[in-house]
Amino acid sequence: MSSSAAVSGPDAASCMQRPHQTDMQRCPLRMLLLSQLPEDVLYHILSHLDCTSLSRLSQVCKSIYRFVSRDEVWRKIAKECLNTGITRNGTDIYPDLQLKERVKVAHNWLDGLCKRTIPLKWKTKLLPWLQLDGDMLYLSQAADIGAFHLCRESGRLQRHPSEIFSGHKGDVCRFVLTDSHLVSGGSEGRILVHSRARDTCLELSGHNQEVNCLDAKGGLIVSGSRDRTARMWTLTSSHPRDTFPMSDRVWSVAISPTLRSFVTGTACCENTSPLRVWDVERPVCWQPGPGVPPRCRGVDMQFESPSQLFTCGYDTFIRLWDLRLNPGYAQGPRGLRKCVMEWEEPHDSALYCLQTDGNHMIASGSSYYGGVRLWDKRQAACLQFFQLSSRPVSSPVYCLRFSSSHLHAALASSLHSLDFRQNNVYIR
Repeated sequence: MSSSAAVSGPDAASCMQRPHQTDMQRCPLRMLLLSQLPEDVLYHILSHLDCTSLSRLSQVCKSIYRFVSRDEVWRKIAKECLNTGITRNGTDIYPDLQLKERVKVAHNWLDGLCKRTIPLKWKTKLLPWLQLDGDMLYLSQAADIGAFHLCRESGRLQRHPSEIFSGHKGDVCRFVLTDSHLVSGGSEGRILVHSRARDTCLELSGHNQEVNCLDAKGGLIVSGSRDRTARMWTLTSSHPRDTFPMSDRVWSVAISPTLRSFVTGTACCENTSPLRVWDVERPVCWQPGPGVPPRCRGVDMQFESPSQLFTCGYDTFIRLWDLRLNPGYAQGPRGLRKCVMEWEEPHDSALYCLQTDGNHMIASGSSYYGGVRLWDKRQAACLQFFQLSSRPVSSPVYCLRFSSSHLHAALASSLHSLDFRQNNVYIR
């Protein structure tokens, strides 16, 4: 055959390549690289991988590493972990922090791996209270509230406050933060509303004994006192809008996120129910039914959603109440009849404070030896226990607050910090 002879038949079609044909048309079964897949397809594939598989995959190449490091890839895993900042409804509390790193730190919360420090000490025993707001920690000491800066990189607390809120004639019992104000209640019965932007202060007078508790949301302030009353205030007047008479001392209050109701917890020294739900628009109380134990005195409480309330107190239990299970909830929140879940303090200690991450984790502080416990709502047993004060010195944990990486606890004469970024788990 001549060298110029043409090749005919099937072999000709297979050997000849048309210039306008793409690689996919020439080789329809050609394998694509993972990084060449459409992003929505790649997200779907990675959603089926666990932490270990994702971490191994990120080591393949730089482009895969950058893609796997995106928050969207880790969101599903983060929602099942403890304290990653992803709430039950999918809200991200810490959008400035990479979700992959938060998942790694979540393993330390689960295993109890942390570095303990005592950044502040004082000589006189106090009843301190705490609030966290980003990189600022607010701590009440006697009649003053100090604002301490937290270093983002090291997590260390500035030893001297950058700002001090004062004005009380007695000790500060409780205080809360809003976007624009710091509201505090004192042992002399006064409430002070400090502006966080300007050097101004509004005094609210009405209680004649110490203000044991207060809460503030949406321009509404509710306070509870030893004088057996709860009072409702607004930022436009120095006098209470409404007064709610109680038959006992009020130890805790919490305003519903809907601003339609609030809950009070009393000392339960009289023959009355310790937990009550009140209507904001009219002074109507919807009392709990017989399912509430007499010792269920609400020392601390927190709404996690408009219908779910967490309480803790002297009966050594953390309880979850669902207001939707109460009769008449369609017409508005009514009363607390029976809790839907409960977690018992193993050492039979009263519980002074609690906080939740909005998803799976609860942290509680007990009355003896600075006991802090971490709980997973999905199980009854305690996950971790930290004893912050040693024998023979014993102090309750009066208040605790946590971020995605740190837990701060206020005891009678010291402030303790637990840094869970230490010994980060390297997932292989």
